[in-house]
Formats: sequence, C-alpha cells, structure tokens
Amino acid sequence: MTFVETCNRIFRQAVEDYHKTDDVDASMPCLYKEGTIEYDLYRKNWIDVVQWHLEDIIRDPAIDPVAALALKRRIDRSNQDRTDLVERIDSYFYGQFADVKPLSDARINTESPAWAVDRLSILHVKIYHMQEQVNRTDVSEEQHVKCVEKLAVLNEQLGDMTTSITELLDDYAAGRRIMKVYRQMKMYNDPSLNPVLYGKK
Repeated sequence: MTFVETCNRIFRQAVEDYHKTDDVDASMPCLYKEGTIEYDLYRKNWIDVVQWHLEDIIRDPAIDPVAALALKRRIDRSNQDRTDLVERIDSYFYGQFADVKPLSDARINTESPAWAVDRLSILHVKIYHMQEQVNRTDVSEEQHVKCVEKLAVLNEQLGDMTTSITELLDDYAAGRRIMKVYRQMKMYNDPSLNPVLYGKK
C-alpha cells in the first residue's frame, strides 16, 4: 500500500468514526500509537471533520453572540492545531527524504507534501458530506442532481490528488524535487507578534 493509499484509508476511517457520534465534543478514539505517522494522519482528519461541523454551527442565524464568540475562538485554536500538525507531518517527510541527493535539475514544489495531504484530508470530509446531501429525500430533483454532479467532481478530484501526491513523493524519493519545509509563522496567534496581544498603542 502506498503512502497516499494509507492516507485515504485512514481519512475515510476517521470521518466514519466521527459520525458514529456526530458530536464535536466527542473524544478522538485511540486507534494508532501516538508518535506514529498513522496517528498524526488520523488526528489530522479528526480535527478537519470536527472543524467542519463547528463551521456549520457558527453559521446558525439564531446563535447567541456570546456563544458565537466562544465558538470562533475554538475554531481559531483548531486552525492552529491543524497548522501545527501539518508542519509535524512535513517534518516526517523531511526525515524520509533527508538522505536523498537532489539531481542537478531538481525543482522546488510550490506546496509542501503535508499541505497537499491536508487538502486530501479535507477532500474526504467534503465527499462524506456531499454524499449525505445526495442521499437526502427531502429536496427537489434539481438540488439532488446538482449534488450528484458536485459529488462526481469531488470523487474525480480525489483520484487526481491521489495520483499527483503519489507522483510528488516519487519525485522527492528520486531527487527530482527538493524537499523543503517552510513554517507558516502565523503572527496573529502569537502574543509576542500580534500588536493587539502585546499591547502596541
């Protein structure tokens, strides 16, 4: 099984496991040993699927403003957790390819492998929820057809991403691309860098 096939299997499993309770406060199951790449992949998708539902909840037009603010801050923390985890997965890749000597004409990719994996994880969440929409019986035929068409596009994208990420990892292994890790360096969550938080007048 290739790395991307492992990702797809784990991401499907995590989405399905979340929906056994469909509760944003449910604890993540411990299916993999902490410190393994499988654990990080599962946790990555768990964060994504929980945040998907938090984004649904905060859009409730009747939500209490105080509750909405608390939820917004929870989403912000979730985004930071997601970023930290993606960078951890990139460190895994960096270790995997550390001994590869790049070819003289090796290229640099615009996106690190873990950020591509991040998009793959979110795509699995989208597919699950679009399938839910396709399965609804309380909508018009027009809406049903639109959802079927959207699901087909998402599934096509899944195939394309599976292929392209596999090819990207093959390129790193063969030295055709140079593996680099750039940290996001988000400033707004850092009390020493956000002027509002460090009290700049």
